[in-house]
Amino acid sequence: MQHPEIRLDTDLLPQGPWIFGRQVPRQDTPADGALVAVLDWSGRFVGHGLYNGRSDIRVRLLDRGKRSALDQPRAFLQRRLASAMRLRKKLLRLPEVTDTWRLAHAEGDDLSGLIIDRLGPVYVCEHHALGFWNLREDIAWALGQLDPGVPVVHSIPKVARAQEGFPDDACEDNDVGEIRISEHGLAFPVTPGTGHKTGWFCDQRDNRRRVAELSAGKDVLDLFCNAGGFALHAARAGARSVMAVDLDEVALDRAQRAAQWNGLDITFRHQDAFDTLREARGQGRRPHVVILDPHKLVRGKAQLEQGRRKYADLNTLGFEVVAQGGLVATFSCSGAVDLPTFLGIVFQAARRAEREVRLLEVLGAGPDHPQRPDFTRSRYLKGALLAVD
Repeated sequence: MQHPEIRLDTDLLPQGPWIFGRQVPRQDTPADGALVAVLDWSGRFVGHGLYNGRSDIRVRLLDRGKRSALDQPRAFLQRRLASAMRLRKKLLRLPEVTDTWRLAHAEGDDLSGLIIDRLGPVYVCEHHALGFWNLREDIAWALGQLDPGVPVVHSIPKVARAQEGFPDDACEDNDVGEIRISEHGLAFPVTPGTGHKTGWFCDQRDNRRRVAELSAGKDVLDLFCNAGGFALHAARAGARSVMAVDLDEVALDRAQRAAQWNGLDITFRHQDAFDTLREARGQGRRPHVVILDPHKLVRGKAQLEQGRRKYADLNTLGFEVVAQGGLVATFSCSGAVDLPTFLGIVFQAARRAEREVRLLEVLGAGPDHPQRPDFTRSRYLKGALLAVD
């Protein structure tokens, strides 16, 4: 198959799979979303990728191998997804602890712009690249070859829809209704392809269990609780009390139903997390475990300074509220905030709160969210578990 060609303005190949607009000189360009062959300035073949003239990420490289690697896109996708599935099933053995896990982690699985989550009986494909949307039938075919009979749902994040120029009617009539998933023996209601991300935060699976292990006999405050993952795990682990707080009424309703399904006693509050923390400062009984897992507070460099202040204020309040000898588990899912920056914000917040802290663990996404050594941006989720005196 002959693909349109894109020539770079340099012979120096970029690290990672992203080629930006400034690296692609003006030339006759293919249609947005096209599968292209990439050449360096000297005309040597670099690899294949997905082109989009509307996006600053002009080309997302998929392969740096042979010119024939993408002659049959379906076969290529089947090979890539088969490799990803072997990692999750045979090496990580995730189906033994959950029926919900990430099958394809975009750049981490050499599929830049595509995320696929297995949510119970359904696959959800989250498209961050128009090119993968154009290949959605091939993706569904490849999944069907590897896992016959499993429905495939497609979703498009709002930011990607605007940046990549998806059709206005993309993903209409895509609702499969609510399903039940299982994680470490707990059941949760999920509507695939709706709400945050693909419908469930697979990345926090191991962190939920780790924090729960340290919550037995303690009072737990779970902020930005969403569907209740941290709260339910802590309650089952024997926490003395658990309060879960969120402003999203739909997510909070699901968390309440999950608690009922699992027979767990949790107090749920529909409130802004900052207000909850300010109220808690004046109370006599303070939580022993505080979990700070906010939504993405920084969506790009333009929001970096404002987002840093929000993270600083949030963590300062968390440290002020936690009981002496307690724990704070704090997270950031903002890709624009790297780990050293986030830890610096957290330590400064502890000083502002006049609390002594010890870093026990640095946390991140589960192993079904692999990272490529040449693409550190894929480490979007970062967290810290701290002992507070």
